Amino acid sequence: MISKINTAEQLSRMPDDGNRYELVEGVLHMMSPAGGRHGRIAGRVFQLLANHVYDRKLGCTFAAETGFLISTNPDTVRAPDAAFVRQEKMDTLDDDSGFLPFAPDLAVEVVSPNDTFADVESKAFMWLESGTRLVLVVEPESQTVHAFRSRQNITVLTATEILDASDAVAGWSVQVSEFFP
Repeated sequence: MISKINTAEQLSRMPDDGNRYELVEGVLHMMSPAGGRHGRIAGRVFQLLANHVYDRKLGCTFAAETGFLISTNPDTVRAPDAAFVRQEKMDTLDDDSGFLPFAPDLAVEVVSPNDTFADVESKAFMWLESGTRLVLVVEPESQTVHAFRSRQNITVLTATEILDASDAVAGWSVQVSEFFP
């Protein structure tokens, strides 16, 4: 049955088998469960982002496993570790119970031990090409953040530096070390 899943609609109707999936250009990909460090760091980034967004009523934040339908024919549904969508974009939706039919303004990907950087970078470029303003790739091993604003504009920040993400999330800046509790 899983091999016949190649559209967002089919993915949304797939019975819950306890696994996480993404659909990439019509091909179903099973995601490995996240480890403790990955979950802790993703949770911390989400917490910092959500506190800022909700205190200022900027829009909505989304935790891991939230699907964004970022292209069709063939369909691609991706799920970042954390995401932000401006309120103006959210206001265009009548119903947000299914996959969100657009790219988030900010997508955060935390690198897992079994990820290759090339795969994560490819995912970052896919987010950008679908309309995401800023993609943060958080690297636990080196405690760095790669901020992707375009294929040519990629900044690597160390734990002692300040990430200014205000181009995607109004007023949000945070010291990178805050991501690594």
